[in-house]
Amino acid sequence: MVSSRQILAQLVAFDTTSRESNLALIDFVWRYLTDLGVSCELIHNAERSKANLYARLGPAGNGGVMLSGHSDVVPVDGQNWSVPPFALTERDGKLFGRGTADMKGFIACMLAAVPHFLAQPLTQPLHLAISYDEEVGCLGVRTLLDALAQRPEKPDICLIGEPTELKPVLGHKGKLGVRCEVQGAACHSAYAPQGVNAIEYAAKLIHRLTMMSERLAAPERQDARFDPPFTTVQTGVIHGGRALNIVPAECTFDFEVRTLPHDDAQQVLMNWQAMHIVNYCRRCRR
Repeated sequence: MVSSRQILAQLVAFDTTSRESNLALIDFVWRYLTDLGVSCELIHNAERSKANLYARLGPAGNGGVMLSGHSDVVPVDGQNWSVPPFALTERDGKLFGRGTADMKGFIACMLAAVPHFLAQPLTQPLHLAISYDEEVGCLGVRTLLDALAQRPEKPDICLIGEPTELKPVLGHKGKLGVRCEVQGAACHSAYAPQGVNAIEYAAKLIHRLTMMSERLAAPERQDARFDPPFTTVQTGVIHGGRALNIVPAECTFDFEVRTLPHDDAQQVLMNWQAMHIVNYCRRCRR
């Protein structure tokens, strides 16, 4: 029987930084599972350069548990590693390498346990899922979820082995990213009132986001299980203008909403849009 450490050494050796393909790792997992008699399904991206892997153990039917993890890791560029990042190294009883914690360690434990699972008289199915591009926006798992949604067999619960210091995490904030493009009318700054300053209107819209964020942080809306314990709204990127003596005709800003379970990110967005944003945009386009 192969140990979780042996499997982890193999997984870490694959450079699955999100910008790279994960197919070599997926092929390794596919061969490992098929050698144990477990049939696997691959769900590729459009370019067929990456793939999700799905497998089921035990009887068919609804219910059971899904064990899920992602195969990609974050880059190592510009980081001062004291050990090879894509080789498993042990120091002081700890294992080092890119992805050992997030989250190839979980995948290694999951795979090492498969022979034990197969030896049990499972009365419900056990689903295994490995996705790609989690680190760049949970992109790969979307096609996997679309495929699973079409099936009559669905698990009752999914356990995702992200590192949480061995403390169960039963909820996670939602996230919505939005890009707002404000169109104004350019003119020379000496005649500023004759133009429409897109940056100034964008600033007004951003101010309204700040006001909304403050309301969402009200004590009665908080949930102490989360840190911070409230839904947040923040603007992270802004671009606009070409020169100081030109009234800017365009401004673009990106903001995100991270919601508690009882808040709806789309509703937050709709509330923001209802705060006279339509009137602002109409005035900007005159």
